[in-house]
Amino acid sequence: MKRFSKSLLFSSDIAIDLGTANTLVYVRGRGVVITEPSVVAVNDKTHQVVAVGAGARAMLGKTPPHIRTVRPLSHGVISDFEVTQELLTYLINKAQNGRIRLFGPRVVIGVPTGVTNVQSRAVRDAAKNAGARETIILEETVAGAIGSKLPVHDAVGTMVLDIGGGTTDIAIIALKGVVAAKSSQVAGDRFNENIIDFVRSEFKLGIGERTAEDVKIAIGAVTPQPDSLSHTVRGRDFATGLPREITLTDAHIREALAPSLDALLDTMKEVIEGTPPEILSDVLERGVTVFGGGALLRGLPQILAKMLGVPVRVAPDPLSSVVRGAGIVTENPEPFADFFIDEEDFLNEA
Repeated sequence: MKRFSKSLLFSSDIAIDLGTANTLVYVRGRGVVITEPSVVAVNDKTHQVVAVGAGARAMLGKTPPHIRTVRPLSHGVISDFEVTQELLTYLINKAQNGRIRLFGPRVVIGVPTGVTNVQSRAVRDAAKNAGARETIILEETVAGAIGSKLPVHDAVGTMVLDIGGGTTDIAIIALKGVVAAKSSQVAGDRFNENIIDFVRSEFKLGIGERTAEDVKIAIGAVTPQPDSLSHTVRGRDFATGLPREITLTDAHIREALAPSLDALLDTMKEVIEGTPPEILSDVLERGVTVFGGGALLRGLPQILAKMLGVPVRVAPDPLSSVVRGAGIVTENPEPFADFFIDEEDFLNEA
């Protein structure tokens, strides 16, 4: 395992939570400085990048044919290498306030649980081409646990659930290692698809991904709420082809998300069933910590606790848990070196 000298630390060292839906950037000594949608707009005529992040997201579904809005990551891994490189270059430059430095920053990047050698190497290469002098790859569940101040170094089992945009990662961590882990594609994007399909089936109305995301944020719930929530959406009526407006409630969203929630619970049960008894007893006592955007679904901790029979808590500021954990690693990487996905390991396995 490669070790890192503290003498190499510079103020420009950066941590990145490279997510399917959103990317967050932490700069050593400054904290989280960037939160941008993982979207890039490309002009196919000139092959130039038109917009990145929030500017590109605003173009979703509204561009002429020659401008593509691309989400370069699918299910947490790179699906378009060149566009991902453009995204990382933009983020790294913005994090450094556009200043050109003699040495590029060290970059710590979180990746989903169970990524392949090729996928992790693609992340490393994209960061290098974007200007990083050195890249540390860390599983997002580990980074989120570190960011949530969980005892990852101790001889106790800690279970975490990271519900991102493209994947949900489940892991049990103890003594600087991942004891059991599993990744599922039931995550934020799947929830959006559930809402789109429900509206199409029940109301014969077509809505887009961005509208579904807005609905999920506004009234997304997996348990009955004390006060009914509602949200108005507009879409295309499949019968007439004309615009139409409907009102959705949190009860609609519960019905839409129910199948995906059942699948997610089944995956969590698989991880628990594969956990050694001594560590499982720690999980039963300490419970599960949830982070990622999906942790903000109303009622999620309560229904998970009821179905799994263990305490469930949402981490403070769950959206930034992963990037804050990766940021802690930039401050002092040595204590966390056992968690790193080492480049030499991949070369030996290839």
